This record gives sequence, C-alpha cells and structure tokens, in this order.
Amino acid sequence: MSKKILITGGAGFIAHHFVDKILSRTDWEIITLDRLDFSGNLNRLNEIVLSYPDEVKKRVKVIFHDLKAELNPEIQSMIGKIDIIAHLAAGSHVDRSISHPLEFVMDNVVGTAHVLDFARKCENLERFVYFSTDEIFGPAPKGIYYKENDRYNSTNPYSATKAGAEELVVAFENTYGLPSIITHTMNVFGERQNPEKYIPMVIRKVRDGEIVTVHSDLSKTKAGSRHYIHAEDVADALIFLLNYNIASIPLDDTGVKCQKFNIVGKDEIDNLQLAQFIAKTQGKELLYEMVDYHSQRPGHDLRYALSGSKMKKMGWSPKSAFDRLEQTIEWSLKNDRWLSI
Repeated sequence: MSKKILITGGAGFIAHHFVDKILSRTDWEIITLDRLDFSGNLNRLNEIVLSYPDEVKKRVKVIFHDLKAELNPEIQSMIGKIDIIAHLAAGSHVDRSISHPLEFVMDNVVGTAHVLDFARKCENLERFVYFSTDEIFGPAPKGIYYKENDRYNSTNPYSATKAGAEELVVAFENTYGLPSIITHTMNVFGERQNPEKYIPMVIRKVRDGEIVTVHSDLSKTKAGSRHYIHAEDVADALIFLLNYNIASIPLDDTGVKCQKFNIVGKDEIDNLQLAQFIAKTQGKELLYEMVDYHSQRPGHDLRYALSGSKMKKMGWSPKSAFDRLEQTIEWSLKNDRWLSI
C-alpha cells in the first residue's frame, strides 16, 4: 500500500525539491502544509507538479495553514491518516531573525511544538523528520568539523530557535516515544531559490555587471567559507534516511535515542572562489568588494563546517557542488524570472 507523507513548508525552496524527488522515485501520496509567505512560493510547487502526468499530479494535496496556530480538528481531518511527517517549514532568513527575533521563536519553536503535538497523536507513525541547520553549532575554527551531537553555540536568533526546536523533538522522542530523526545541512542551493540568497544573487549581479559583496575576515583578505550542497542532493539524502533501518544504528557515547544526521556538501568553497566560478561559467569578469563579515552583518559567521562521516559510513554521499553549480547557473539564466527580486 502506498505511503502518505505530510511535508510542512512544501512550497519552500528545499521542500519543493523533496516533493519532486518523492514524486519521481516513489508512489507516495503527499500533503503539503503551507502558509505561503515570504519563504513559501506556490509557483515553485506548481512548476514541479505540472511537469508530471495527471496520475502523478493527483498525488499532491496542498493545505493552507500557519503553524503558529495548532493543527485544529478541521486541519487534522483534511490531512487524514499519515505514515511520515517531514517538518521543513521554518523562518530561515538570519538578517530578519536579528531584527524580528520573536517572529522566529513563534515560527520555529512554537510552530515545531504544534507539529510535534499533532505527530504524537498520529497512530502508527513511522517517522518524524526534523530539518535543522549547521548554524546551531556556531562558527567552526579552521580544521574543526562538528559532529551530530556536538554542543550548541548559536550566534543569532534563527539558529537559537532551530536549536530550541531540536530539543523539543528530542524531548518528544524521550517522553512519548515519537520515532524521530534530526538532520543538519548547510548552504543549500539550486533551482528556484529565493533571489536574495547568495548564489542566485551572485548569478544575477555577474550577469548585470554589478559589484558582488564577498564577506571576509577583519583584514578583508580572507573570504568566509561553506560546504555548499544542491537541494537535489539534500532531497536524495532525506529519501535515503526514510528508507534506512534507523534502529540498526548503534547509539553513540552520548546515549541519545534521537538520531541526528549531517547532510554535508562534498566541497568546502570560500565565497570569493564561489563568485569567481560563477563569473567564469558565465564568461564574465567578476566585480567584487571584500567586506568584514561581522560588522557588516552581525550574527553571521565566517566559517561553518559539519562532519559528513556518519552518513558516508551509512552509504550516502553528495555530488560535487561545482558540477551542480554549472547546472544551476545555466538553468537560472534560462529561467531568469527566478532571479528577479
């Protein structure tokens, strides 16, 4: 019998790639729960779903709901019985979290609590997946790669609220036996990303001959770096985890029941190197300015880094970010409506 998955934030950037992956590789029914605000764009989901035959399209159902409110009986009835919940909905813009921190507490902490409260009452739920971020660990000094259960060190309200929500997931597994996993990923890019994000912004500015701001250290000589990963690889990792026998993984030294997984890009790339690659791919000169990252954007860190060793040992690894970047640049220039702000 076909499974039924509830995806919160299905019209969001990463989630709509996840929807695409489920439609192409499974026969599952999908329900997406969205409020369709700044992050959620129904046109993303529409482009994906319309690319499939009618018999596949009908497997997707969109329900409007703002997770700041509990999932009331009417919403629960519309959702029906489900097998899997993937909670990807979140406020994710760091700058906005700094200027409006309480919005992020409501969206990311209270919103997650509402989804968890619904999940614990679901009969025979197979898996609850919480999609978190590398930023909960804070800046990573050179040579440091954080493992799944390392300490939190949030440097902005966005990451703090994601860390708080993680602890709620852990508590619901410990208290109610909710079968949960938590994923951390970092700097995801790909088709239909919000044009304010770094890669689509650089693609557009290079195309238009504008100056690109590259965040750097105090000396303005060393660019910040990230492990970039394409959204298709993230979606592939999520499918991999949903099909994996989580119970077969031994607990680590912490003894924590709720398993966590780092979904990490293959290549660590500094932001100047990234911008130069985008310019070279377009055959254009890069006009750029190095800017002290922290005084320019407080709450942003020079380097983030996760260890991908756990997932690698399990048999999953991503594709090269450079190969994926070429694909994304070419697609974005052909579909430049997604580069418009």
